[in-house]
Amino acid sequence: MPTPTTIRALTVERLDIPLHAPFGIAGGAQDVARNLLVTLELADGTRGYGEAAPFPAFNGETQASALAALEAVRSQVEGADVREWRPIAAALRATIGAAGSARCALETALLDALTRRVRMPLYVFFGGAGSTLETDMTITTGTVEEASTAALAIVDRGIRVIKVKIGSRDPGLDLARLVAIHTVVPDAPLILDGNGGMRAESALELMGALQLHNIHPALLEQPVPADDWEGLRQLTRWGGVPVAADETASSAANVLRLAVERAVDVVNIKLMKCGVVEALDIAAICRAAGLRLMIGGMVESLLAMSMSAHFAAGLGGFAFVDLDTPMFLADNPFTGGYRQQGGRLELAHIAAGHGVEPRG
Repeated sequence: MPTPTTIRALTVERLDIPLHAPFGIAGGAQDVARNLLVTLELADGTRGYGEAAPFPAFNGETQASALAALEAVRSQVEGADVREWRPIAAALRATIGAAGSARCALETALLDALTRRVRMPLYVFFGGAGSTLETDMTITTGTVEEASTAALAIVDRGIRVIKVKIGSRDPGLDLARLVAIHTVVPDAPLILDGNGGMRAESALELMGALQLHNIHPALLEQPVPADDWEGLRQLTRWGGVPVAADETASSAANVLRLAVERAVDVVNIKLMKCGVVEALDIAAICRAAGLRLMIGGMVESLLAMSMSAHFAAGLGGFAFVDLDTPMFLADNPFTGGYRQQGGRLELAHIAAGHGVEPRG
C-alpha cells in the first residue's frame, strides 16, 4: 500500500548549460556543462530535485553514461519509500557504484524531497553546525596574461581565496602564471590544483621555485595521478605545503587508506564523485583520522553547488571551500539556492530542502 512518502515517479532530463569560457584542467577542458536534472515525485505531490554533473576530463563519466545508470535503477527507485534513504543509497551503490554523478543526483533528490516534506532545510538535516561558507574562485588553465587578468577580476568580485589549475606540460608556464598572480594579488591565499597532471619530482621542484619567489601556497591539491600513492606520500612529507587528495579520494575505502598511510593532510569531498551518503562516510573517516576537510565539485549549476553548501555548512569544520562553478556558467536555469555576496555563501534563508527549483 503506497504511503504519502512513496516515490511515485522518477524523471530525468538533459541539462546543457553553456560556460562563459571553457573550464580547463590538466586533463582537458569543457565548454558546456552537459549535466542531468533528476526529479523525484512523492505520492503526496512533493518533489525533490538532484543534478548529475559528469566531467569526462576528471574521471571519464559522461552525460550518456550517467543517463544509462539512472535508467538502470529506475525500478529500484520508483515505489520505494523516501524515508528509507539509506537503504536506497546502499542499493544504488551496489548497482551503479561507479556512476558517482548518477548516485549523487538521486541521493540529492531523495534528501531534498524528504526534507521539503518535513519543512527542514538540508543544512539543519546534516547537523546545523552553520549556515554560511566562504568559497574560493578558480583560475583555469591558460596563459600568463589570462591568469593575472583573472586574478584581478576575482578579487574585484570580493572573493579572497584563489584556486589555480596547474599541471601543464610546461613547468615553466605553471611557475610564470603563479608568479604573475602573486604579483597582482599578493595577499590572496592560493590553492594549487594539479588534477593529477604532474609527477612528484616536478611538483617538488615547483614548490621549491615558489619558495624562492616568497610564494607560500595554502594548499597543493592532487598534484599526481590518482593511483600514485607514493607520490602523494612524498609530497606530504617533503613538499612544505599541505597536500590534498581529490581524484584519489574517490571512495570511502580510498580515504581510509589515505588516512592509514598518512598520505595527505586534506581530503576534498565532492558529492559528485560518490554520492551524498558515501560522502558522509568519508567525512566521518577524515574527522576520526584528523584529516582536514575540503568541499568541492565538478562543473555544476546552482542546484548541485547548493547541495554541497548545505552538506559542508551543516557538518561544519571545512577548512577549504571550492564551490565556484555557477560563476562560470552563462545561464542559470534555477531559482533559489544559496545567496552569494563576494565569496560568502548564505543558506539561513532556506526554509526546506536545498531550496533550488527549476525555472518555469
